[in-house]
Amino acid sequence: MNRYSEIIATLALTLIIATLPGCAKTLPSQSEFVLGTICTVNLYDQGSPEVYHQIFDRLREIENRMSANLEDSELDQINRMAGIRPVVVHPDLIDVIQRALYFAEKADGAFDPTVGPLVKLWSIGSDDERLPGEDEIAAALSLINWRDIVVDREQGTVFLERPLMRLDLGAIAKGYAADEAGRIIRAAGIKRALIDLGGNILALGEKKGGAPWRVGIQNPLDNRGAYFGIAEVRDKTLVTSGIYERFFEYDGKRYHHILSTQDGYPVDNGLLSITVISGNSIDADALSTSLFVLGYEQGKILAESLDDTEAIFVFTDMSVHCTSGALEYFTLTDTTFSLIQD
Repeated sequence: MNRYSEIIATLALTLIIATLPGCAKTLPSQSEFVLGTICTVNLYDQGSPEVYHQIFDRLREIENRMSANLEDSELDQINRMAGIRPVVVHPDLIDVIQRALYFAEKADGAFDPTVGPLVKLWSIGSDDERLPGEDEIAAALSLINWRDIVVDREQGTVFLERPLMRLDLGAIAKGYAADEAGRIIRAAGIKRALIDLGGNILALGEKKGGAPWRVGIQNPLDNRGAYFGIAEVRDKTLVTSGIYERFFEYDGKRYHHILSTQDGYPVDNGLLSITVISGNSIDADALSTSLFVLGYEQGKILAESLDDTEAIFVFTDMSVHCTSGALEYFTLTDTTFSLIQD
């Protein structure tokens, strides 16, 4: 079954369950296709149609503001007005862009929300994916510089200083969306829930009976759903970035979607994936990309410098390295991998 068939099947099943006669007013979980992926929220015995409606309305609202692929989204308007004039946007978008700029500075440009020209050039994961020429890559790189974003919170505007610049918030917007879903759930008085936005996991509270949530971490060398380790968490988010998520192959070489703003090619530093464990999802989302691009040594230094942040690094040689506090949560379960304690 291809990806789109799976999406249709999942959504069809959701609709069937939701419309069965005699269903209780509490709904254990709901899934919808939004933010470019399947998003599932499980409120267990406290789920109600009203709360699910609020959550998915909010996710669609965020998508309509922050998607680089939706024509006339607020982000699209900023991109079309690059080098021309500032664009008035919703405070949501300003909040996310400012957080993106924070991590761009922290990661010394390894994370850069102006990576849009490069993302569009490669178009990995779309029907237009291809291996660009060196001149095309050089032209795209010349447009990437997070310092050329002008945010005026007082006026509520965002401006890209040079024509053809392009924002892409794909490495941070889902994290913000997960945090917003969590905010709605807490405001409704719900104490425990699991949110899965295409692999961005937010685990609220704890399991019934007081045990922590057990979250499997994707094995980057196996099929979707296979895991190499488990994290036991309460009120934490887990976000993974890896070379297995979106890629294509050309002349026997794999080209994945995590792009370097230094040379314009997919990052090749021996890493297969990075999982970040944190108290908020927007930070974990941005950091999973930042740490991957930085590589293990610099990435570990950055993660260790931040409060409430742990990271798990998986390498092509099947070794697993962690930040100092990660083993409080993480247990390796697949013995084909080796846990190295530095």
